[in-house]
Amino acid sequence: MGVGKYENGLENNLAGYAFISPFIFGFVIFTAFPIVASLYLSFTDYDLFTAPAWAGLENYSNMFTTDAKYWKSVKVTFLYVFIGVPLRLAFALMIAMLLNTASKAIGLYRTIYYLPSIIGGSVAVSIMWRNLYGDEGVINNALNAIGLDSVRWFAEPLAALWMLITLSVWQFGSSMLIFLAGLKNIPGALYEAANVDGAGPVRRFFSITLPMLTPIILFNTIMQTIAAFMTFIPAYIISKGEGGPLDGTLLYSLYLFRQGFVFFDMGYASAMAWVLLIIVAVLTAVLFLTSRLWVHYESKEG
Repeated sequence: MGVGKYENGLENNLAGYAFISPFIFGFVIFTAFPIVASLYLSFTDYDLFTAPAWAGLENYSNMFTTDAKYWKSVKVTFLYVFIGVPLRLAFALMIAMLLNTASKAIGLYRTIYYLPSIIGGSVAVSIMWRNLYGDEGVINNALNAIGLDSVRWFAEPLAALWMLITLSVWQFGSSMLIFLAGLKNIPGALYEAANVDGAGPVRRFFSITLPMLTPIILFNTIMQTIAAFMTFIPAYIISKGEGGPLDGTLLYSLYLFRQGFVFFDMGYASAMAWVLLIIVAVLTAVLFLTSRLWVHYESKEG
């Protein structure tokens, strides 16, 4: 009996492994192996056409000491992340609160507002955004209509960066849906009690809505920060792959791409990728460590 149970258990385990083998195979070949390979390549001089030559810490040394463009890409990326992510989350929360109402067409509204997140990172939208901000585009025409001068979006570095930031803010749909789910979970009794006490909309927002949403804010902040650091397509299309003007849109991922597939320095690009991983990991850890100061969770009884 014991041997039979053992054999049946072994057969069940083998069947389970057989079912998950495609995932395991794909993970090892397309994820685990490239990660290990990129770590090795980051210590080599590799141009994609010849065998990698061991270079030790040379790539990291050049990155931190001699490559001015690298530090420019870091600065541009940090500006993009630390300005764009808060604006994106604030806009998403505002729209979520507007959609948190009882209406027969609310499902349609939510779908319409979510669409930018589905198509926002596409090549077509990036091209559309480039045309909107052209010298004779809709944005400059709107500025002229209200008596303001046109902005040279593709000639001024800061203006070009703001063009990317507005595109990232426009892609607020995923964060909005998560905020909306969080708003639905706030007990209505809290608002009823606040109304009885005479609290106005602003007081209810800062005393009830915002504290109850802090776990959702933490989650959205982490996810959107990671996504912002990996932004590539909009910067590539809008700047035509150059990161201009004057490296004003040279995001980290774009510069990494140029090093690996334009200058064929895959060893240097791999080193940049690992530094980016460390930067994102540190920022994520900081968010988690500081969350105990501002994130409020519901108390558990018993």
